[in-house]
Order: sequence, then C-alpha cells, then structure tokens
Amino acid sequence: MKFIQMLPFLLLLLTGCGTQPYLSQHSAFIVFKTPTVRFADQGFIYENKETLKVEIYGSGQALFTLKVSPESVCTSTFSCLSKQAFNTQVLSGYYPENMIEKIFRGKPLLDGMNLKKKRNGFTQKILLVGKYAIEYSVLNNEIVFRDTINHILIKIKKV
Repeated sequence: MKFIQMLPFLLLLLTGCGTQPYLSQHSAFIVFKTPTVRFADQGFIYENKETLKVEIYGSGQALFTLKVSPESVCTSTFSCLSKQAFNTQVLSGYYPENMIEKIFRGKPLLDGMNLKKKRNGFTQKILLVGKYAIEYSVLNNEIVFRDTINHILIKIKKV
C-alpha cells in the first residue's frame, strides 16, 4: 500500500530531473578547425532551448562530440569545462562565454556588432586589434565563422 502511495512521487522525481529532448535535429557537413581540434565530416546538430549537441562522424563512427549546456562545454576529446575554460583551451580566451553556442545556432555574435542584414541571412566583421579578426556569415543554410588571428574555422553546411 505504501508503495502505491509513493509511486506518483517516485515518477515525478525520476522524470522531473531528466534532460529535455532535443526539439530539432539537422544533418550537416561540419568543419571544426582550431589550433587544438581538427575535424571535418558529416554530422548532426541537435538543439533544444537549453542545450546543443554536435556530433561529427567518419566511416559511420562518431569521431567528435560537443555538448553545450548552460553551465559547461563537454567534448569527447576532453572532460567537461566551463564555457570560458573551453574558449581558452580550444578557441580564444578573448571570446565571450556563449560564442560556440551562438555559432552553431546561427545567432549574431557580440550583441550584433557590425551586423549587416542580407536578404537570406546576415554577415558580421568584427576586429579587436591583436585579439581577434572575425568574419562570420549566416546565409541560406550555411554558417561560416573564421578568425584569422586565432586560426579558427567553423563551417556548417546544413543538408
């Protein structure tokens, strides 16, 4: 009898703390090149309101996984890091915390600085002398992020 009374509480406890399902999934060709990480192949981008997961495959095997949550960034090549630690180790310590998430979601960077709207998306050119030189475009189904100072290229062509 006590078990039956506890059952609704147990169900709420077990399902209330679970992760939200991904609301969208996109197949894409993904290039992720930084001084420390280099992958380029077909993959998937999974999104919900709070988290983002990127998987890059080669020969049917997951080569690289990147998961961005509100608190951290986790990859298959190293343990979870704070967003700023991820930027420092993989991208650039000068970037804001949410940079990688904004890129993969195709959102404007740095509060829309130097944003030029186009008929089919937008572009941004952002320069901070000695720290970064960013060219970023979200046009049609293609996202291209290039930082020539930090030698970073992230290209996403959604299929």
